[in-house]
Amino acid sequence: MPRTPQPPPIDGILVVDKPRGKTSHDVVEAVRRLVGFRQIGHLGTLDPLATGVLVLALGRATRLARFYSGRRKRYTCAVRFGFATDTYDADGEALSEDSAPALDAEQIQALAAQFVGKIQQIPPSFSAKKIHGRPAHELARKHKPVKLEPVDVEVYEFRLTGIEGSVARFTVECGAGTYIRSLAHDLGKLHGAGAHLAEIVRTAAGEFTLDHAVPLAELAEDAKAGKIAARVIRLESLLPELPRATVLPIVEKRILHGAKFNLPIAQIQPGQVTSAQGSPAQLDSGEWQPSRLRVFNQQGQLIAIAEPVVPRTYQPVVVLEATH
Repeated sequence: MPRTPQPPPIDGILVVDKPRGKTSHDVVEAVRRLVGFRQIGHLGTLDPLATGVLVLALGRATRLARFYSGRRKRYTCAVRFGFATDTYDADGEALSEDSAPALDAEQIQALAAQFVGKIQQIPPSFSAKKIHGRPAHELARKHKPVKLEPVDVEVYEFRLTGIEGSVARFTVECGAGTYIRSLAHDLGKLHGAGAHLAEIVRTAAGEFTLDHAVPLAELAEDAKAGKIAARVIRLESLLPELPRATVLPIVEKRILHGAKFNLPIAQIQPGQVTSAQGSPAQLDSGEWQPSRLRVFNQQGQLIAIAEPVVPRTYQPVVVLEATH
């Protein structure tokens, strides 16, 4: 029986408002079914407990994933004091009786402030961190010993926004790789009563915010109506903070073969950092970024991301074949 041909991939970014209880992989699989092709990946997972901004790269946009790896994230979350859990969140098993402490706002904010800056953080045992090639959560579920090394992360904001009984609510801005579950757990240890993450919403991942995010149910309706492509942020609109240049066909040919190319400075237009409402104070964590360039052809299609090798000479680091 002949295979049903897949529709051509849509190239770009789709921002989904992830529902609680679904894994990031569940959402990717759901979107693959809706769009009819498999070339989809996510730019940073969310735990099943979490809701909010899950950024998916579709089609050729998967080639650009590396340029988003350092993006800062923003969250709102609720931390329940009184007992810790084995997973550091509300989905886990309680590790003690509930002491249900009354919380003092000044004390909680002072404790949270100790986590702002560059810190070392031990990831949760129930996480995808690898131990000898196996995810830690596989070992933890089998009650095998899990020893994870501390990692360097950066927290830019950990601000108390309210207290209701034994629950404290926070706004968090952090660098890539930070576990909010670990922040909640460590905050509970510092407080003395224990704590775990009760709720969490990712409100922004870099420039992508909840305003861009579409619930899965709406995407399903769009798919039925043939309108899902209108939800996708196209390649040409991605990485707007990088400078751009438009090249002639003869240079385009060199670039599509991965060859170095020369570019007069006058041909380069500066990038534009546009801050969406609710996005992080800066797009990326503090690490150094090479001076990259978006390259377009005469038809206005993004064909490459390049880096300078010597003044006015660039090397493509990602090549995106033009579509015709």
